Amino acid sequence: MSARNRRSTAAVITAGVAALLALSGAAATAMAAPSSGRDARGSAALVAASASAHTLTVPRGLTISDGTRHVWVNGKSIDFGTVVRDLAWNPRGTKAAFIDGHGNLEVSDPDGSHRVTVAANPGGQTWSHPTWQVTAADRTNGIPAKNNIIFSAKVHGSTVLERVKATATHGTPARISLNNDDPEAGALPQTDNTWPNVGGTYGTSVYENTRTGEVYIRDDYLRQQGGALTRGSEPALAPDAEEVVFVRSVGGHDHLFVDDLNAGSNAVKDITPHATTDFTEPTWSPDGRTIAFRAPTGTYTVTRTAHGFGKPVKVTQHTGLPAYRG
Repeated sequence: MSARNRRSTAAVITAGVAALLALSGAAATAMAAPSSGRDARGSAALVAASASAHTLTVPRGLTISDGTRHVWVNGKSIDFGTVVRDLAWNPRGTKAAFIDGHGNLEVSDPDGSHRVTVAANPGGQTWSHPTWQVTAADRTNGIPAKNNIIFSAKVHGSTVLERVKATATHGTPARISLNNDDPEAGALPQTDNTWPNVGGTYGTSVYENTRTGEVYIRDDYLRQQGGALTRGSEPALAPDAEEVVFVRSVGGHDHLFVDDLNAGSNAVKDITPHATTDFTEPTWSPDGRTIAFRAPTGTYTVTRTAHGFGKPVKVTQHTGLPAYRG
């Protein structure tokens, strides 16, 4: 039974030690440059000349991509040979998926080698935020194994969710169907859907709708149905698919909230109640104990304690999209 259905049964659908950056002043300045345009390319070249001699001390498995050719992997700057946007890892951490500088969907080894164009952008589209959907076969119910990449595609002004096999070469993405698991609630929004994220053993996904301002969940196991969870954006599903972390504005700043899909009326909790800046782009560690996220001053984490989550800890001043590798 999916997390969504467990929660429906309960009649509730509501809603480390800080590390230092070991970059020299010149390299740090270069890394802070914009990630696109002529100036960005010049900055990326400066980084390439100096980054190889430097490392970051970050939590194990945490990687950071910033829209340049360089991705911080295992605390080292790796040149992927192409612009890397929205990097995401498969569950084992053996492959990376990202959008390249031409807007194509690429898959590579962790060091950027053996790069394959899984799907080539036909032009006139903007692709973003790929996420892996990897599940084992369920022979009892006749459901085959899955190894897909789901991503957001802006096509002719409409943003939709699409999917393609992760093993494809120049494959053709297909639009994902979105059906409501509550017939009385009406149809789900078919456009303005973005920021997909997959978790759990059954390929459950969450995503945001920029028009309604809500986070949605989708059960891709048997029925391919879902519905709205709560108000928010940039959701990420915990590895066990029991919780969702997302962003919600409070008092002029973006806070991180966690929605426990098995809880009752107190399911949604602000885990950064004292935020004085914007916390965005959260992601879960593979063990579900830590959430990494982005802030204007660097990359931070919050770790689960016996009483919820602890205080945010700055792990590096380098800022970008955090992702955990396996």
